Amino acid sequence: PATPLPDLTLDEGFIWSAEILASQGRSADDISIEEITWLNKLRQGLDKTRRGLVNQLRAIVGQGPLTQDAVIEIESALLQADVGVAATDAIIAALQQRLKAEVLPPDAAITYLKEILRDMLDRPLNNTVSATFAPKPDTLNIWLMTGVNGAGKTTTIGKLAHIAQKSGYKCLIGAADTFRAAAVEQVKVWGSRSGVEVIANPGKNTDPAAVVFDAITAAQSRGSDLLLIDTAGRLQNKKNLMDELSKVRRIIDKKAPDATVESLLVLDATLGQNGLRQAEVFSEAAKISGVVLTKLDGTAKGGIALAIVQQLGLPIRFIGAGEGIEDLRPFSSYEFVEALLDG
Repeated sequence: PATPLPDLTLDEGFIWSAEILASQGRSADDISIEEITWLNKLRQGLDKTRRGLVNQLRAIVGQGPLTQDAVIEIESALLQADVGVAATDAIIAALQQRLKAEVLPPDAAITYLKEILRDMLDRPLNNTVSATFAPKPDTLNIWLMTGVNGAGKTTTIGKLAHIAQKSGYKCLIGAADTFRAAAVEQVKVWGSRSGVEVIANPGKNTDPAAVVFDAITAAQSRGSDLLLIDTAGRLQNKKNLMDELSKVRRIIDKKAPDATVESLLVLDATLGQNGLRQAEVFSEAAKISGVVLTKLDGTAKGGIALAIVQQLGLPIRFIGAGEGIEDLRPFSSYEFVEALLDG
């Protein structure tokens, strides 16, 4: 007999999610229940952000060029959602330009706003990265995971390992956050949950660089496709952080010169603008190639994704909404913007 589906309710959120997936040209056979459930969770997670934004926008746009009062109201709606000053200014300028040219009814103005946001979110990617999980074929991919403790870094590694395993990639985890014994244990728990081997050093206070060296050796001898490396997030100042991360980077460059290396920064969305300051420090310390935005379920600060992209020029690569092992997905600007503005 078929396995019963998890307590599914065919409510408007479920139907909305299925429609958003289908509107991207996906066939019904190709869309999984997990995806629909996750997208619905993202939409619910962005609910607070969306309600604040959409209600105000609907009231303001649709009356021809924006008045000074309307601009102030849109500004405050965007800033409350933590879109940040730079992105807010860019959004308003683009909206103004269009509304000067023609009077758009509210729905058309919101559709145009969606376009502005999608363009902004896609810009750092130059459309090079697809919204799928894709390590480069025929080479070792090393993803260095950085971020402060508490951002969900170790959990993210576990979820990425799960996606990798499920997508048929040979994956390995290097537990190089050796300053926290708990982090190493946590990585091991996630590793066993997703069936991915964890390379760790049993000693106390071992040198993270030694773990990275061992992990690369293991990945090379096993013919792994993807090596995920957990790095320390507790370094008190920027100099320590830079020293630590550049040491790890040197070992990678020496030991695996042909590997494709990504440095992904894990950020907690609920921190809003404070998270952005963290991101600035990390992107100065490490060559960050993208951001994993976690804890998007239930924050009124969902606009932080736009701030990251606009202010740091970094693409969002994955987003997390929820605690479960399935609750991390490759970032899709289309799905995100629909969830943000399609109330």
